[in-house]
Amino acid sequence: MITIIAAIGKSNELGKNNDLIWHLPADLKRFKKVTSGHHILMGRNTFESIGKPLPNRTSIIITRNTDYFKDGCFISNSIEDAIALTEGKEAFIIGGAQIYEQALTKNLVDKLDITIVHENFDADVFFPQIDPEIWKEVSREDFTADEKNKHNYSFVSYERR
Repeated sequence: MITIIAAIGKSNELGKNNDLIWHLPADLKRFKKVTSGHHILMGRNTFESIGKPLPNRTSIIITRNTDYFKDGCFISNSIEDAIALTEGKEAFIIGGAQIYEQALTKNLVDKLDITIVHENFDADVFFPQIDPEIWKEVSREDFTADEKNKHNYSFVSYERR
């Protein structure tokens, strides 16, 4: 099972200048809970924005640079090779935009686990459009802003039709 996990703004915004554009502790907590104990696949820029392998997860970095090395991580030169490294175990694609686009275009994903932040943001990278002909919403939890989470947001799961 390969799942894309992402937090996006109302207009599919992902980030700006290789960084998150909002602070949503509930999303970070959910991300940790959902991905712990699993493989996480990410592009090199996403890894470098995080800065280190995340605890209790197997990190697989996708890069075209054949000399790239990070201690404690697996390195792959294609998304297909990265998926092969998961050995059929549950895995999560955590970004960035190019990796999301490749995974969706090549039909490599079974599920989408999306946090929608109900606001528009200034961004320079965007999540691909979720095609309702391909993806069916199977669950949704809506939350209103509070003292810790400054934006309204929803946790939405999609499965391939």
